Amino acid sequence: MALIPSLETMAQHSLDPEDWSGVRAQGHKMLDDMLDHLESLRGQPVWRAPSQALRERFREPLPTAPRDLAEVHQSFLETVLPYSSGNSHPGFMGWVQGGGTVVGMLAEMLAAGMNANLGGRDHMALEVEQQVVAWAREIFGFPATASGLFLTGASQANFLAVLVARRRALGAAVRTDGLGAEGLRLTAYASSAVHGCVSRAMDMAGLGATALRRVATDAAQQIELSALRAAIAADRAAGFTPFLLVGSAGTVDVGALDDLAALADIAAAEGLHFHVDGALGGLGVLAASIAPRLAGIERADSVALDWHKWGQAPYDAGFLLVRDGELHRATFAAEASYLQRAERGLAAGDWWPCDYGPDLSRGFRALKTWFTLKTYGAAALGGVIEQTCALAQALAERIRGEPELELAAPVALNVVCFRVLGDDADALNAEIVMRLHEAGVVAPSLARVGGRAVIRAAIVNHRTERRDIEALVEATLEMGRQCRHRPAA
Repeated sequence: MALIPSLETMAQHSLDPEDWSGVRAQGHKMLDDMLDHLESLRGQPVWRAPSQALRERFREPLPTAPRDLAEVHQSFLETVLPYSSGNSHPGFMGWVQGGGTVVGMLAEMLAAGMNANLGGRDHMALEVEQQVVAWAREIFGFPATASGLFLTGASQANFLAVLVARRRALGAAVRTDGLGAEGLRLTAYASSAVHGCVSRAMDMAGLGATALRRVATDAAQQIELSALRAAIAADRAAGFTPFLLVGSAGTVDVGALDDLAALADIAAAEGLHFHVDGALGGLGVLAASIAPRLAGIERADSVALDWHKWGQAPYDAGFLLVRDGELHRATFAAEASYLQRAERGLAAGDWWPCDYGPDLSRGFRALKTWFTLKTYGAAALGGVIEQTCALAQALAERIRGEPELELAAPVALNVVCFRVLGDDADALNAEIVMRLHEAGVVAPSLARVGGRAVIRAAIVNHRTERRDIEALVEATLEMGRQCRHRPAA
């Protein structure tokens, strides 16, 4: 008996539908359902808690037999869609997450239909990504020789920036001989309010989290320049090698902007790689009223940002921009027999993204960003950014006028931190945030500023309006009164 079946006897196992017209009709229904969902967002709860019974439905064994697509879609409508994290909703203000758009959703569908792998080779999807890279250079005032790469998010972009800076400091040997090649103890610098992913990036880069010196901040939550200079000098005197300075274009807790121009001066004087974490506020350069406050970002050696935040592209669309494109490539490019290049054919092309990061398998993230910029234009995105900052100022003013509330930090951009006053205020505010989530009208988050628990409203969604700000204040006051066992006014 033959151990291998002949081609004639093998069953056909294509996953394409037998009934294309039926799938087409079902696909149209699925698209309509998502459009209905987005159109009716305001009438839905921001968030609702899944029941334990519902969770148990996702403990089923691995399916082995096929089921009808319509049946699976119906299950999605009933058990998944109504229980999302809520960041598309205008009342979502809990974390720095964009709301996405219909345009972005449709572009994501097109990208999935193409099923393109953007690791390299010669196809037009790479031209789309290259176009967005060129636009990013223009947005941030970088030279034509700068490189860029789409990633999952700014956390990964910050990690890659550390690796680029490490390669710059230690040379090519670090890629073959490791950190011990030069015997240098590298140190990096950022404010105490820098995002935790920067510390984690130092860890993952083999430098150790403690090699990141977290410098004190001033009353505006900006890095203290005198303290920064002192830290660098002390490390040099102790035999360390400073190599990286990270500025924050919007800190994660309160949205503070470091003095990027001053940091660029210090980095230049000290010979440091100047990186800007612009995940929260970097795209503020698109807004006429915000751009002057980001002066200096155009002098950065690298910038991390998220198109899926203020850029409103659907998740995920992180991005890294590097001034020295050759250094960027030298940090990651490696020869492999299965990545041989050719003069012609599919293996041609002079730009392979796998030379600029760790991923060979990469999705078509650029398409939804390309669609967003092409469809809405940079001016409209800048208008949305200014709108969210104006709403934050309106919220701050409303809080100042309420005797039961206090503002917990300066409002630099689109993040407002405040507290409800009362006994055991930390526990009180934590309870209020949980109740707000459960009520489903608005969803701020809980953070700590100056060691105190605060209610944090991050206004990122283009759908958020003044009425949502009013709803947040009114619901917070009501929950506070309930928690203090006093009747509502």
